[in-house]
Amino acid sequence: MAQIDNRYAGRVGARTDVAVDEGLRAYMLRVYNYMAGGVFLTGLVAYVIFTYSVTSDPALAASTGGKVMALHRGMYLTAFGQAIFASPLMWVLMFAPLGFVFFLSWRIYKMSVGAAQLAFWLFAAVMGASLSSIFLRYTATSITQVFFVTAAAFGALSIYGYTTQRDLSGWGSFLIMGVIGILVAGLVNIWLQSGALQFAISVIGVLVFAGLTAYDTQQIKDNYYSVMGDATAAAKASIMGALNLYLDFINMFVMLLQLFGNRE
Repeated sequence: MAQIDNRYAGRVGARTDVAVDEGLRAYMLRVYNYMAGGVFLTGLVAYVIFTYSVTSDPALAASTGGKVMALHRGMYLTAFGQAIFASPLMWVLMFAPLGFVFFLSWRIYKMSVGAAQLAFWLFAAVMGASLSSIFLRYTATSITQVFFVTAAAFGALSIYGYTTQRDLSGWGSFLIMGVIGILVAGLVNIWLQSGALQFAISVIGVLVFAGLTAYDTQQIKDNYYSVMGDATAAAKASIMGALNLYLDFINMFVMLLQLFGNRE
């Protein structure tokens, strides 16, 4: 009789494990879909803003008022481009994504799921506006190449974070300190304009956000078990997880672009 009971318990446990695995896969797929959608929206907004910001016709640039601002390859800034890239508005675009990150981190679990989704997509769009200047600084070929290198590295690191049996939680405080250091150094370098400091920031940044990709993936996976069974909490947690991975990807891309991108 005891043997029958043990077999029955084993079958129940197996079915439970299968249900958890299916739920975890669906949860992680939702996270990656949000993250990939955010990256796509960011790239789309960045490129659209760039196309409206430049023209090859100097007469058109002059007709917009103000002085004609020449770029590379016979390109000129339009009035819209001058407002985005050559006015105090550029500082707003530079720091707006940081403000969004703090807002989402503090408020996302107090929002409805719909509001959290909207805030995430708005953040991705604002990040696109902030990153649109990369099309002025780097060649399209190098941007594309670095993007695919970043995607490959991100995928490998995220798979490692998902599959490893090693506990990566001890990395957290060290990596967060690295992010804070990068932010502070980046702000200081806005005024110093030091090439050596920027190179150091980029190298350290690649390492930090590579580590965060694996760390965040494991944390997202582990967090599933705390929200399992609560659809609303799981939906919000998946958006927050996607935000973390999105930031890891974007920051690693920017750092790699600064290191290996071909400047115009």
